Amino acid sequence: MVIYGVPFSQPVRAVMWLLLIKNFPFELRLINPGSSSEGGSRHPDYLKKFPSGTIPSLEDPKTGFVLSESHAIMCYLCNKYKWHDLYPSNLEDRAKVDSYLHLHHRNVREASIGLVAPKVRKDLKFSKDFLATSKANIEKAFNAIENGWLNDSSYLVGEVMTIADISAYVEIGQLQSIFTNVYNFEPYPNIQRWLNNMQNIECHDDIHVALYELGDLSKEAPTMETIINANKKAFKVIQEKIINM
Repeated sequence: MVIYGVPFSQPVRAVMWLLLIKNFPFELRLINPGSSSEGGSRHPDYLKKFPSGTIPSLEDPKTGFVLSESHAIMCYLCNKYKWHDLYPSNLEDRAKVDSYLHLHHRNVREASIGLVAPKVRKDLKFSKDFLATSKANIEKAFNAIENGWLNDSSYLVGEVMTIADISAYVEIGQLQSIFTNVYNFEPYPNIQRWLNNMQNIECHDDIHVALYELGDLSKEAPTMETIINANKKAFKVIQEKIINM
């Protein structure tokens, strides 16, 4: 399988983490998100395969099958290879996983837009109203996770981790003090407990090398050189993991 993207991307990390957990070999091809130049997600060659121009995308060279969107990719892989430990075969449990995956996009996903992107990309100049809306969506989602999804279970859907947790963690986890340090989770003890649980999942440190390299963003935005070097270091680590499978 070929995965297109960059290690700094949250959805790309989710797909790669799934594959590393399952010890499933893949090739990571670096794609510059938003760029129309060669090797970019807006280049005509990329758009011909993946019309949405997003990352991650998957390609199976043996069959020619292509697919975009991280959740669709993770569900497809779990279905294809019967990874029912991470995507339950029981319809009720699977529906709960799907429910979170649908919630994610315009709620938890706002963490990148409202909290991380303004720190990393000062040039984007988000309006105050836009950031206020994003933060309101984040608070609403975190309250739902704290008081609902994680109120009486170790993970989002019971006592076993699923792809719902993988997707949620790459977004929520990046805000922690061990990474970007842009959010205080003290009001959310259940989320804090879950974050600690997820840090113990196999390949956690390998899949988050880019964030470790980026460091604390609470006081100072990283330089473009820092971001590029973080992606390079993460790419190297992931390549070594794949070679050693």
